[in-house]
Amino acid sequence: MTATGHPATGAVRPAAERPPGPLLLGVRHHGPGSARAVRAALDAARPRAVLIEGPPEADALLPFAADERMRPPVALLAHVVGDPGQAAFWPMAAFSPEWVALRWALGHGAEVRFIDLPAAHSLAMTRAEAEAADGPGGAGEADGAGRVPVDPLGVLAETAGYDDPERWWEDVVEHRTGGGGTADPWAPFTVLAEAMTALREAYGDGGHPRDAVREAHMRIQLRKAVKEFGEDTAVVCGAWHVPALAARTTLTADRALLKGLPKVRAELTWVPWSHRRLARRSGYGAGIDSPGWYGHLFEAGDRPVERWMTKVAGLLREEDRFVSSAHVIEAVRLAAALAALRGRPLAGLPETTDAVRSVMCDGSDVPLALVHDRLVVGETLGEVPDDAPVVPLQRDLTRQQRTLRLRPEPPERELELDLRKDNDAARSRLLHRLRLLGVDWGEPAAGRGATGTFRESWRLRWEPELYVRVAEAGIWGTTVLTAATARAGAGAAGATALAEITALAEQCLLAGVPDALPGVMRALADRAALDADVGRLAEALPALARTLRYGDVRSTDTAALAGVAAGLAERICVGLPPACTGLDAEGAATMRDRLDGVHAAIGLLTGVPATRTDAKPGAGEAAGEDGLRERWTAVLHRLAARDTVAGTVRGRAARLLLDEGRLAEDEAARLMGLALSPGTPPADAAAWIEGFVGGAAGGGMLLVHDERLLGLVDAWLTGVPADRFADVLPLLRRTFSAYEPGVRRTLGELVGRGPRAGRAGGAPGTGAAATLPGFGPETDAARAAAAEDVVLLLLGAGPGTATPSGAGTAPRAGTDTDTEEQRGATA
Repeated sequence: MTATGHPATGAVRPAAERPPGPLLLGVRHHGPGSARAVRAALDAARPRAVLIEGPPEADALLPFAADERMRPPVALLAHVVGDPGQAAFWPMAAFSPEWVALRWALGHGAEVRFIDLPAAHSLAMTRAEAEAADGPGGAGEADGAGRVPVDPLGVLAETAGYDDPERWWEDVVEHRTGGGGTADPWAPFTVLAEAMTALREAYGDGGHPRDAVREAHMRIQLRKAVKEFGEDTAVVCGAWHVPALAARTTLTADRALLKGLPKVRAELTWVPWSHRRLARRSGYGAGIDSPGWYGHLFEAGDRPVERWMTKVAGLLREEDRFVSSAHVIEAVRLAAALAALRGRPLAGLPETTDAVRSVMCDGSDVPLALVHDRLVVGETLGEVPDDAPVVPLQRDLTRQQRTLRLRPEPPERELELDLRKDNDAARSRLLHRLRLLGVDWGEPAAGRGATGTFRESWRLRWEPELYVRVAEAGIWGTTVLTAATARAGAGAAGATALAEITALAEQCLLAGVPDALPGVMRALADRAALDADVGRLAEALPALARTLRYGDVRSTDTAALAGVAAGLAERICVGLPPACTGLDAEGAATMRDRLDGVHAAIGLLTGVPATRTDAKPGAGEAAGEDGLRERWTAVLHRLAARDTVAGTVRGRAARLLLDEGRLAEDEAARLMGLALSPGTPPADAAAWIEGFVGGAAGGGMLLVHDERLLGLVDAWLTGVPADRFADVLPLLRRTFSAYEPGVRRTLGELVGRGPRAGRAGGAPGTGAAATLPGFGPETDAARAAAAEDVVLLLLGAGPGTATPSGAGTAPRAGTDTDTEEQRGATA
C-alpha cells in the first residue's frame, strides 16, 4: 500500500489495493460526491491516461480547459455545419466529475481524451430519430419498441425504500463521502458498478437503444488507450456504462455496431453555461434541481450545513431582512433535528430548506423563493477565453458587448436607455439588430419613467441557448450589422402580409440598418398598392407611424415612408365604416383594437412634422395633415352614430371623440342614453359599455369624474331583466375588472350613495355631479390658470406660452398622451 493525502483535508491515510485492469470510474453526472471520489481515486492511482465520456472532436479544445480564464460552468457546443440550429451541449460545472477529471489530467501531465460517440454521428442520429418520431407511428418519448427509458437512480432508490432518488443519492453518496471521506478510494466505484451490473442484467439497455452504439465506440477507444499506455488508464463515464465497458467483447463485434451510422459535418466550441441552465434537462443527464446547493457541497470542506446557513443569512441581510447569528445557530440546530427525525445521516436540502423557512423566513415562502433562486439554483455564469474558436458573428458580438459595457448575464434585469446619449443609442441599436436576427437577448418593456421616444426600457436575460441562435444567424454575415442588414432584406422579399413589412421597416429604423431600408420600402410600397383589405391596412398603419416617429427622433430620413403612410390612412378613412358593419363579437373586438391602433397612428402622423428640428412643414403639408385629422374625426362620428356598427366599435368611437374634445359631454351622454335605452338588447348595450369605458386608458376615471355617465350605466344595469343578466355579466366583468382597485372602490362608493336627483341625465351643471364635494359643473378657469404656468414649464415650453388654435378642449383624465417632444412642441 501507499500513502495518499485526502483531497479535502490533506490527512495521510493508507490506500487500498487498486483493482486490476483499467480503472473504470462510474459517476453520476454533476454529482459533487462523485467528483470528490474521482479526484481521490485519480490522486491514488496517478494514471498516465484519462478517458472521459464526451465527443472526440473536442480533443482539440481540451487545452482551453487549463486556461485560468476558463471558469465553469461551461459547455461543449456541437452543431451541424450549415445548420447551427441542430446542436447538442455537454455542460460541465465545477462539481462535475468530468470537469474534475479533465482538470486533474491537464494539471498532472496525463493524456486526456474524449471517447464517446463522435458528435458527427450523434447529431445525425438525433435528426433521424426526430424525423422517425414525427412520422406515422413515431415512438415519442419511448424507444422504437415502445419501452419507457429506465431511471437507474430511481430504481435503486425505490429498492432501498426511498420515494425520492435525489434524497437517496444524498444519503448514500453525498453525505458518506464528505468530511473525512473513506479509507478506500475505489470503494464508491466498486459498489456503484455492482449495482449497475444488476440493473443492466435486469433491464438490458434500459430503453436507451443508442447506448449500445456509444458503448461500442467507448470500448474501441479504451482498447487503443490500453495498448498505448497499458492498464495505467482511467475511464470517467456514467455509472450506467461501466458494466458494458467491463464486458468482454471482440473488436470485430464493436466495429460491426458502428458500421453504416449516419454522419454529418459538425463543429465544436466551448461556450459559457449557467447554473440556471443546469437545472434543465440537456446533455449529460443534466436537469439537476439544485446546482447551487451541489456546488456548495463540493466546495465546502467541512461543516456544509453551517456554511450554507451563513450564506442564506448573508443573502437575506442584503435584502434588508433581519437575520442575526442566533437565527443561524437555531436554523442549524433545527436542520440537524429534522435529519435525525427523518433518519438521515446529515441534513440535506429538504431539511435546510424547512429550517430556513421556519427560522429565517417566519414561515413565509416569499423570501424562501429568493433563497431558492439565488442560492439553491444560483446565478453563476461561466467564462470562456477570448481565443476559443467561435463563429465570426459571435466574436463581433462579444467585441460590441465589451465596448458598450453590456455584459451578458443570466439574471433578468431592467435596462433604461436615454437615446440622446451615444452609448445608450448604440446599445439600443445592438439590441434591435439582435432581435432582427432572432437573438432575443433583450425584450422591449414598458418604461417606468417618461413615455417619450428618447427613452427605451429593456428586459435583458442571457441564456446559453443564445449562442446557438448567434451561430444560426452567422449565415447572414460576419458582423451584427451586415447580418441584420441581410436578414432584413430577405425578410422583406419573403413577407406576405403588409403588416409584416411595416413591422420590418420599423425594426430597420430602430436597429439602424439604413442599407436595408430601400428594399424594405420598395416592398412596402408594392404591397400597400395591391392590398385592399381594410383590416390589414389598419394593422399595418401603427407600425408605419411609429417608424416615422422613431426616424425623426433618431435623425433618420423617412420621407419615402411618409407618402405611403398618408395613402394608407386615406384608404382606411374611406373603407373603415363599411368594414365595421355586420361583425360578430370576435370580429368586433378585433376591429375595436384596430380602431385604437389607427387612432393613435393618425395622432402620430399629424404630430410628426411639429417635432422636427431641422425643417418646418409648409402650408400645404400642414393643411394636408389637418385635413387627415378632420377626415378621421368625421369617420369616428359616423361610426359612433351608425346603428349597424357593432356596439363595442360604436362605444369606442364615442370614447375617442370625447377624449379628443371633439364630442361634447352632453352629446356623449345622449349617445350613451340611446345605447342603453330599453329597446336595445342587453348584450348590445353591454358591448357598447365595454367599448366606451373598457380597454382604453382611464375608462374607470371617466365614470368617477362624470357621474351623469355613471348614473346612466347604473340605471341601465339595474333595469336589465333577471333572465338576461347572466348574458351580459361576462362582458361587464371583463370591463370593470381591468380597473385599478382604487377606481373600483371609488365607483362602488359613488353607486352606494344611491340615486340622486338628475343623476341619469339633465342639463350640464345640475344633478348629482354638481352636489358632490370636490366636483363642479364645469371647468374652473381661475383655478386651472394658477397651475398652467407650472404645467407648461414641465412640458418644456415655458410659462406664458399660448395654446395653439384649434387644439380643442383639453384632454380628459386618462387619455393617451403625446410623446415628450410632441407635448413640448404643441405647448
